[in-house]
Amino acid sequence: MKSSIVALVLVVAVLPRPTLAAFVYEGQWGAEGTGNGQFQGPGGVAIAPNGNVYVADSSNNRIQYFTATGSYLGQWGSYGVGGGEFKSPWGVAITSAGTVYVLDYYNNRIQIFTLTGGLVGGWSVPYYPNGLALAPDGNLYVTRFYQEEFEFFAEVLCYSPAGQLVLRWGKYGFRNGEFLEPSGVAVASEGLVYVSDADNPRVQYFNLTGSYIGRWGMSGSGPGQFNYPYGLCVDSLKRVFAADRQNERVQYFTREGSFLGMWGSPGTGEGQFDKPTFVALGEGGRIYVADTWNSRIQYFREDNPAVIPTSLGKVKALFK
Repeated sequence: MKSSIVALVLVVAVLPRPTLAAFVYEGQWGAEGTGNGQFQGPGGVAIAPNGNVYVADSSNNRIQYFTATGSYLGQWGSYGVGGGEFKSPWGVAITSAGTVYVLDYYNNRIQIFTLTGGLVGGWSVPYYPNGLALAPDGNLYVTRFYQEEFEFFAEVLCYSPAGQLVLRWGKYGFRNGEFLEPSGVAVASEGLVYVSDADNPRVQYFNLTGSYIGRWGMSGSGPGQFNYPYGLCVDSLKRVFAADRQNERVQYFTREGSFLGMWGSPGTGEGQFDKPTFVALGEGGRIYVADTWNSRIQYFREDNPAVIPTSLGKVKALFK
């Protein structure tokens, strides 16, 4: 009995401690321009069920799509107000069935397409929508900020897949549940709605009906601090990734906001950024980043996945 206890202590002592994952550069595509595969101010990024990557090429007023590693596949859109035309497409979301929703910023609307750009429909939204996210139930969440003379609008709106306004919450302010400039939005599989408040700067999270749950972040350049946080995404481990735009980096956190890690620095080299704006989760846990002012998409992979130690219960079972 005594020897079993000693062995148990020794096994527990040598169990690996949890380690933080590191995300490393894997590849990129794009350059400034108007040709196929080139960008001017790329914004929203979304991943289709087949793994292809869709990018809102904002200043070129089009949607382009690519393979998972950046080979050009196709595009649609041009400048205008008609169906299938855009005035600065910004956010993109894609359903598991392959329906593509595009937030058409200056046209103040959401347009709906097939995966190859066939126009399905759309609806109007209030002035100046910023972020777009798809919830597990099929509803779409939109952030918007708008100033009209001395009145400010800062809120989250929820629409059905057919465009019916289901609910809205938030107002301009500093308190819990209020916003200075709500920008990015992401909805986790368990129904938490994360909203980045670019000018506050922080991330707040809510349930699907807008009830405030918590927040994290403050102004600064240290770990867990932000300078204009924007796009968000959530992975299967419930980690929240945030494009920390003015700090030229991506940070990631637990679902409650505990800091886990970050990568990036100012520049044009591999893994460097110039105003990263949106992030998206791809196949195999890849993280795609719209490196907006560098007119490119970069993608990263997890180099050192977290080691999860064997539970004490499992160790005890060895000595039964």
